[in-house]
Amino acid sequence: MEFLHTDGFLIILFILNIILLIWAIISNIRIKNIHKKDKEFMEKLGKGTNIKEDLEKYMNRVNATENEIRRISINFKELDKKTRKCIQKVGIVRYNAYKDTGSDLSFAVCLLDEQNNGVVFNGIYSRDMSNIYAKPIENGISKYKLTSEEQEAIYKAKDEEI
Repeated sequence: MEFLHTDGFLIILFILNIILLIWAIISNIRIKNIHKKDKEFMEKLGKGTNIKEDLEKYMNRVNATENEIRRISINFKELDKKTRKCIQKVGIVRYNAYKDTGSDLSFAVCLLDEQNNGVVFNGIYSRDMSNIYAKPIENGISKYKLTSEEQEAIYKAKDEEI
């Protein structure tokens, strides 16, 4: 303990502080040299431009692209929901309703969405008049009595065998 109160101890502490100061200065100079060499290397690697700046620009573009993809994905999901209720299936049957008309001028057309909801139209043509009937379809069936042609149009729209 007596040694801590002597002049020799203070001289040793002073010398150690000087050594630490010199070591800190040398370390600081080395770090600056490393930063300088790093900057030069990055500029050479980037062919005259700073590669770090190029990487930052690239990352900003990647982030912007990711945000755009998220926005497009949300829009796609909304469109997908909306299109489920759009007409996606069509079945058409042409037939001769009356023997005296001579051609397949009558028709049954079925228009369905993804869930097989929609409508079946039946256009009956004769020499004297023409009538069109519409019957709603829910889940592929109608609560109204269907003709064989209307049923066939529904099967065709659903891509089923008769």
